[in-house]
Amino acid sequence: MLARLRRVPFAAQVLLALVVGVGLGLVAREIGPVADGTPNWLTSTLQTVGGTFVTLLKALVPPLIVTAVIVSIANLKQVSNAARLAGQTLLWFAITALIAVGIGIGLGLLTQPGRNSSVDAASATDPGTTGGWWDFLTGLVPGNVLGLQASAGDDGSIGLSFNVLQLIVVSVALGVAVLKVGEPAEPFLRLVRSALAIVQKVLWWVILLAPLGTVGLIGNAVASYGWESLGSLGVFAGSVYAGLALVLFVVYPVLLRAHGLSPLRWFAGAWPAIQLAFVSRSSIGTLPVTERVTEQSLGVPRSYASFAVPLGATTKMDGCAAIYPALAAIFVAQFFGVDLSVTDYLLVALVSVVGSAATAGVTGAVVMLTLTLSTLGLPLAGVGLLLAIDPILDMGRTAVNVAGQALVPTIVAKREGILDLERFRTGRAAAPLPAQTGGVDADLRQPATA
Repeated sequence: MLARLRRVPFAAQVLLALVVGVGLGLVAREIGPVADGTPNWLTSTLQTVGGTFVTLLKALVPPLIVTAVIVSIANLKQVSNAARLAGQTLLWFAITALIAVGIGIGLGLLTQPGRNSSVDAASATDPGTTGGWWDFLTGLVPGNVLGLQASAGDDGSIGLSFNVLQLIVVSVALGVAVLKVGEPAEPFLRLVRSALAIVQKVLWWVILLAPLGTVGLIGNAVASYGWESLGSLGVFAGSVYAGLALVLFVVYPVLLRAHGLSPLRWFAGAWPAIQLAFVSRSSIGTLPVTERVTEQSLGVPRSYASFAVPLGATTKMDGCAAIYPALAAIFVAQFFGVDLSVTDYLLVALVSVVGSAATAGVTGAVVMLTLTLSTLGLPLAGVGLLLAIDPILDMGRTAVNVAGQALVPTIVAKREGILDLERFRTGRAAAPLPAQTGGVDADLRQPATA
């Protein structure tokens, strides 16, 4: 039985887990909470399974970012156009974000979500966190070499979290230092390369648990939130998903076709990361898979992908930082009877394109939305109106975020003539790589025998 399961393509396993998770979530929702209002045993189990999987992924993200970025920058000494690659990456981040925010504004004007809503202003809740330009600037400065942050819980416990943007800043500084030091830094670089290989091996052991994690994540989402809360905000939610679908299934394929690449082949390669992002609702948690498919299935060189993908995971968010804040700002303005001018719409576009990096220091679409609303002078109370359906919207937003993080490196690599077209067309590496041994096949479609 286990041998048969291993022969099932990895993407099919996750898709099957998605269906099972929805079914278990509906069952858990039908059972309902226990007498004291706490979740029933099935909901608690799904929550624990899904949460544990995401925690395992996130635990490996810091060492993955640090080692991968240092090694990738050290490898850039073999690339003559490193500065051009970085510039092209940021340029295409901005181009695709501008297209996405334009779609968001257009859908907002077309559907009028704020005027076609039955939500009550009294139902608004405190957004809890806000974002601003200072959050981005202060987030660039590492508080310590590991980018760790400590926070006190209500029970007096101390929790540690990492700031992804600060980790990247530290890693880039170390990578540049390795280049500048030269030969004396070789022992350190060999150590980092070894650490990267070990982290990747452990990482793929965790990735093999993705189907189980998917059952827990999607099941908990269905059990906890359901779809009833969409009723009063149906037009807004529909507009958001319509915008996400247009970007993912129209804009991205057009850009790929314009660069002579097959959209179907790209989707086949990137789909494992996209579907994992949908259920995990975490670009950072999906980062290992995004980087892997970008390199092994889409043919982007490792030296470039290991730089561009982690950067995109913090700053490339067409769902959370472009479509969603544009539509939400229009919703809030219409709901509170505030007329937006052409200048205001241009400000929305500017904030979405330039300000998406501000979400890296204090992660979340809510942060980006409060940044947009405060820039336009709109009531921040409007954020609370949308929190009830935020988890449902966040699944689609994160999937588009991750798709964009795989798209831009593919396009830039093609434009610069460094894309492995044979690997892109077949989804398989031209030659076996050491990191693949005993792990998952390059195209992520067939788990290897452990």
